[in-house]
Amino acid sequence: MQPWDTCTNCAGEGGTGPATPHSIRFNVASPSMDGSSTQFTNAGTVPYSDAIWWRQLGGNPNVSHFVYDLYFYINNPGAAQALEFDVNQSTGGRKYIWGTQCGVAWDREWSVWGNNRWNPTGIGCSVNPNSWNHLTLEFSRANGGVNFVAVTLNGQKNYINRTYAPIGSGVNEINVAFQLDQTGSHTPFSGWLNGVSLNYW
Repeated sequence: MQPWDTCTNCAGEGGTGPATPHSIRFNVASPSMDGSSTQFTNAGTVPYSDAIWWRQLGGNPNVSHFVYDLYFYINNPGAAQALEFDVNQSTGGRKYIWGTQCGVAWDREWSVWGNNRWNPTGIGCSVNPNSWNHLTLEFSRANGGVNFVAVTLNGQKNYINRTYAPIGSGVNEINVAFQLDQTGSHTPFSGWLNGVSLNYW
């Protein structure tokens, strides 16, 4: 689905990171699983620069369970400090942020967003370079909390079982996001997504 919104400064620490050249390209034939992947590129020249893209899906206050399923491909994992995969829901004056991060060249584990910081889960995240990786993330809005249920990467499922408080918000929305974080070497790299879906009920 097109279009995707994007920014760089807001993707950095505290929402005030360095600006970085970045791009998105749709209908990419290769690498692709079905002849139509989407390429995201972070071409930054500043260490630890980040770029985020997100797709708005409209609001629905009646849903509280989410399954974010996709395939991703990285051409240079050594340049990727982290890959971030997010689902966000704003409803009833609250924003529920299911921020999930794979520390590709950092700590090689999954971290989740809560209490305004990244929280390590102890669950390993090993990315296959130059090949398609299948990722499924399961979330829920349970008892007013942001509940991280499970992560499945290339067939290996691990339960996260973490819950954090939402933050305030005055909008009504659901969106998915994908973020590319560079290492200190600020080497440009790309990530491709294919077969992206968000199921919710």
